[in-house]
Amino acid sequence: MKSASLLAITMSLGVAVAMAPTETEACGGTFCDAGPAAMPVDQTGENILFVMGEGYTEAHIQIQYDPDAEADEFAWVVPLQDVPTFAVGSQPLFDRILAGTVPSYGFQTQFTGDGCGDTNGGSDGGGAATSAGGDSTGGGEDPGPEIVLQQIVGAFEITVLSGGTAQELVDWLDANGYQQDPNALPILEEYLSENYLFAAFKLTNDAEVADIHPVVLRFELEEACVPIRLTRIAAVEDMDIRTFFLADSRVVPQTYKHVLVNPLKLDWPTRASNYKQVITQAVDADQAVGKAFVTEYAGPSDVILQLGIVDEQWQSTVFQDLGPEAAIDTLKAQGLLDCFEFDFAVCDFRHPLLQGLMQQFLPPPEGVEEAEFYECPECYPDMIDLDAWDGLAFAALLEERIIAPGQHAVSLLDSFPTLTRMYTTISPGEMNADPFFHPNPDLPDVDRRSEIATRQIGCGADEIWILPDGREVYVPGGIWPDFSDEMPWEEEVQEIAAAGGPVTLSTLTAVIDEQLTIHNCQYNYPSAQACGNEPPDPTGGSGGSDSMGGTGGSDDPGQDGDGGSSGCGCSSDSPQGGGAALLLGLGLLGLGRSRRRRAG
Repeated sequence: MKSASLLAITMSLGVAVAMAPTETEACGGTFCDAGPAAMPVDQTGENILFVMGEGYTEAHIQIQYDPDAEADEFAWVVPLQDVPTFAVGSQPLFDRILAGTVPSYGFQTQFTGDGCGDTNGGSDGGGAATSAGGDSTGGGEDPGPEIVLQQIVGAFEITVLSGGTAQELVDWLDANGYQQDPNALPILEEYLSENYLFAAFKLTNDAEVADIHPVVLRFELEEACVPIRLTRIAAVEDMDIRTFFLADSRVVPQTYKHVLVNPLKLDWPTRASNYKQVITQAVDADQAVGKAFVTEYAGPSDVILQLGIVDEQWQSTVFQDLGPEAAIDTLKAQGLLDCFEFDFAVCDFRHPLLQGLMQQFLPPPEGVEEAEFYECPECYPDMIDLDAWDGLAFAALLEERIIAPGQHAVSLLDSFPTLTRMYTTISPGEMNADPFFHPNPDLPDVDRRSEIATRQIGCGADEIWILPDGREVYVPGGIWPDFSDEMPWEEEVQEIAAAGGPVTLSTLTAVIDEQLTIHNCQYNYPSAQACGNEPPDPTGGSGGSDSMGGTGGSDDPGQDGDGGSSGCGCSSDSPQGGGAALLLGLGLLGLGRSRRRRAG
């Protein structure tokens, strides 16, 4: 079966979301902070949404661009295996999906242990969240590639080309304003040998960079693929690729591997600031060899907030017969525009494409600030550019670029019950095979949106961390350990078919647990006796070192005089007080440097 293949080109996006912390009470010398704080994963990189319907696949592509570039410099080429239908996509849909599924890592803090005096110890890590174109013949005697489709879609002129040699394709692109890299020739030849077509995109003559929007490609096929082979021409090391899928069930890689990362390699005290490095190293595992994805979210699609994607008040036809002043007032009445007058005027454009449309059809008079004009257009009745205003054209573009894409986006969220989000990093040398994806209805949900660890602090500088999976880590001085070179980056590498559970190619859980024990026992945690560092006490006393590296007995942090659990609010019945309090809040996660070679 042919596949719906395309190249994901994306716009950078950052999201920071925080929720109010919970309140807890202190008693008996044990208390905790006001709630967890975390950071969401930085969401720059290649983002593409596939909609996997019955008998069709839609690919929604975010467009990455340099905001300082000129409009005539913007162009790109996408390889296809069939001729799709094209439409304008919804940027708010991408905004909501990115925000609604972002993985977040953070922690809450428990202060435990007797002998800390009356201090109530503030929290230094668990407080409020921080965010962190031309001549169609190519100009030569040989006609070169055949034009099979040419149309305007939103702000783009799209041409679909078929046949010809790689050199003829490059010649046509050069003659029509598409700059090509000489290194593209063998890759283009490879795609042409597999009967791929190519869609060439560029902005129309009257479009500006501010008019750039997502593009939707719909194929009457039921497979999804990202043809990254062509991407390697201009790709950087460890390029981010993030794929989303709306379907009837969870979606998994078909031709790439699936990886579960080792959570011990995340730097929890810095809220997983090394997240990208961990993913990069995990997908470079021996069995994954750089061609693998991790799942960041797989579950109900109703986690996506639909507010702001479209509104029933948004009506395009009313603008057809309005004048400029009335059009601005109507935009405000429909909730698409809101302007305020403080010490100076400020306007809020409720859709990312609206400002560009208004600058085209309702430009502010020369010498007048944009917000001042839109806040009070009647203040400048004799300065309005009446030649720029065209109610019919404005209404048509408002419908095509804002309202219709929003309505389609909402219908997709309502129609498909499951949303999957996967992520990987990949370097040019690894881009020699395209990843395909397929649904699998037999797999469980995955939710990394609020991965909260528990940090336990006694009276010293050392800490005990309980990770969401229950593993306990001794953290000397509050600095996350490097562990030994034997500690792997990945916990499991899998292959997943279209049905049934994963086939495990490599599982390193035992190695991870062994290395964790070795690390903890350097500090006699949970005790010297448990670590085999001293013989059992024949008298049956508590003896040995405590869980914070001190002596055992009633002064052991987290234990009362009888060795039982103590405290309230944040404590639980798990070993070493490992339970978490009621956790509320969505954390925030940042990225650190990534390394391509395997390291400890």
